[in-house]
Amino acid sequence: MQRNTKKLFIVVNVDWFFLSHRLPIAIAANAAGYDVTVVCNDTGYADEIRKYDLNFIDSPFTRSGTNIFEELSIVRFLTKLYKKHNPDIIHHVTLKPAIYGSLAAKRAKIGNVINAISGLGYNFTNGRKGIKQSILNLLLKKSFRSQKLHFIFQNPDDLAIFKHMGLIKNESKIHIIKGSGVNLSEFVFREEPAGNKLQILLPARMLYDKGVAEFIMAAKKLKEQYHDVVSFNLAGSIDLNNPAAISETDLNKLLDPPYINWIGYQKEMDKVLAANHIVVLPSYREGLPKSLIEACAIGRPIITTDAPGCRECVRVDYNGFLVPVKDHVLLAQYLEKLINNRELRVTMGHNSRKMAEDEFSIENVVKSTLNIYSLMLNTNSL
Repeated sequence: MQRNTKKLFIVVNVDWFFLSHRLPIAIAANAAGYDVTVVCNDTGYADEIRKYDLNFIDSPFTRSGTNIFEELSIVRFLTKLYKKHNPDIIHHVTLKPAIYGSLAAKRAKIGNVINAISGLGYNFTNGRKGIKQSILNLLLKKSFRSQKLHFIFQNPDDLAIFKHMGLIKNESKIHIIKGSGVNLSEFVFREEPAGNKLQILLPARMLYDKGVAEFIMAAKKLKEQYHDVVSFNLAGSIDLNNPAAISETDLNKLLDPPYINWIGYQKEMDKVLAANHIVVLPSYREGLPKSLIEACAIGRPIITTDAPGCRECVRVDYNGFLVPVKDHVLLAQYLEKLINNRELRVTMGHNSRKMAEDEFSIENVVKSTLNIYSLMLNTNSL
């Protein structure tokens, strides 16, 4: 089809995150006639992004940058980029691109800006306070205090924090979209697997803030009784760019193969989820975890924390259980309940699938996002 003249920039930290979390939106926008450009750090996936008929611009984003001069250079880079291309809509994804991109858009006098706040990240987790948090708060206020900005939040807790900080200036430009969506045709319902051992999965990067230590402590608490009939599996990469990272050396000290195993990053997560009976994410805070909505789609019971973003994926006693953050004792108790009750696991698994169909489909996320784009353009043209 012939392209529209409307330019859409999708600005993300890094290329692999775009591919895993925002690609369907870009493809749909492209099909709807937008001229789509992806702006992010190229770690080797630029050509894969281009093959979807999307433009690509490499950016100097770093996910854990602490050098103030390097961070300011990102704002300068984006300002120059926005002035040169004058996009009709800029869609910033995650907190850092939203902060720096909003500053740049203000300098470049770009009006149609939407910031997708997919979780508040390390600095808002675990009650952290310090110089970094103070600087972040100042940047938030400088970047987001505008009547013009649109925001997408994945959970009401993050929205409440923004309201409390006085960052929300126009309620009509606030949108709630639950997560980045799951492809229900790819992540199809699977009956729980047969086998001699029950498999329990934590699907996440190996970060302390994901509850990796609590997952392992709960497993060890159950070992004496269940070591012959249960295996605990951690699926995710080491992420040394994150301040909460667990090094491979430290992680290996915590493992106890073949009872507690780390299987690393897995590309085909539908198969990994299908091979497990129970999915656990004891995270301290999330936007809305893609791993849990994928687990819902596959049809697995879930145990997660009663924390922002996580609690949106579980209805207690319907498709799983919620535990307080850092409570490995209660986590072990709920695990034991599911280990010993196949009927409950199966019932909760079917309920998880229903929840995914009703609330988490990628079609709904794409439709809602494109509707926001149209709203922004139509409002601006009035």
